[in-house]
Amino acid sequence: MAEKVAIIHDWLNGMRGGEKVLEEILRLYPDAHIFSLFYEPDKVSPLIRSKQVFASSLNRSAWIKRHYQLFLPWFPRHIEAFDLSDYSLVLSSSHCVAKGVIPAPDARHVSYIHSPMRYAWDQYYTYFSGAGYFRRKIIQREISRLRVWDVCSAARVDDFVANSNFVRQRIEKYYRRRATVIHPPVDTDFYQPGVHPSRDYFLLVSALVPYKNISVVIEACRQLGEKLIIVGRGPEHKKIKKTAGRGCEILSAVSAEKLKALYQNARAFVFAGVEDFGIAFAECQACGTPVIALNRGGVQDIVRHGVSGILFAEASVAALKNAILDSGNITFEPAATREMSLQFSAARFRSQFFEFISGKMQ
Repeated sequence: MAEKVAIIHDWLNGMRGGEKVLEEILRLYPDAHIFSLFYEPDKVSPLIRSKQVFASSLNRSAWIKRHYQLFLPWFPRHIEAFDLSDYSLVLSSSHCVAKGVIPAPDARHVSYIHSPMRYAWDQYYTYFSGAGYFRRKIIQREISRLRVWDVCSAARVDDFVANSNFVRQRIEKYYRRRATVIHPPVDTDFYQPGVHPSRDYFLLVSALVPYKNISVVIEACRQLGEKLIIVGRGPEHKKIKKTAGRGCEILSAVSAEKLKALYQNARAFVFAGVEDFGIAFAECQACGTPVIALNRGGVQDIVRHGVSGILFAEASVAALKNAILDSGNITFEPAATREMSLQFSAARFRSQFFEFISGKMQ
């Protein structure tokens, strides 16, 4: 009898790095059923749409779907409500609550962690420091409950997989569990170096949220008189647009072809925040373009200092300006830069993930 596989993904309302991981897992387990808190078919890929997806009852309300971040305290009870009693293998793809599902007693649960819940742990103050007094008191109570649930539900996972060494360390810190690192897949066949790139601007591809330190990049480029293109959307969009200035162009969304062209023609990808992995770093390197980034987080698994980019020590305008100036004194070879990205190919991900599930990975 064939093994029944369930894949749990926090929410399906866009195509980001986590959804690219989900696609590769689906290629390994094409008959798997997907369970998700929210599901908007028109916002995901044809591959995901072609599968059977079970959404939580939260998905029935259009208003809740639009403002789903407000319902974070409700997520644990709804992720636990999924009936997984018929599945012998449960694979959770988690950056929020997906790892907290309740598998059958004799099922194996493998959780691929994109990040321990940021709102509850290391990014709590970044997300909620601006809340008013009464709202902050409510948030403190609910987040405290969420932390307890998050730690307790980790016991339901048989094996943890982390997307970077940075995330592996945080799994050990918060859950006291060991994890195996399997880096996310990058489409290195699609992202290729361009012919005669213009190299006349710096590029930032990121969700527009507080902890990405986008204002540091904007100010550093402004002071140096350098053109900056930002690709992304998020709650900080209005604030960032207001401070961007004439030398900064903001693109909310672009096609894959347009993004590839932006990677290919940039002088460098510039970033001053901390990423759990940072798939955009690897995509940019696959196009032969170097990365200038803060020397913290997942970028340490991706960028080789002086070969495929520059890693600077402090998330300040001065430190980033110095790194940008230093980059002008280094000749980054596109072939060597691209070589760094090849360790993250989709084929490599599928091979390592399947070997891990089958017990062959050392």
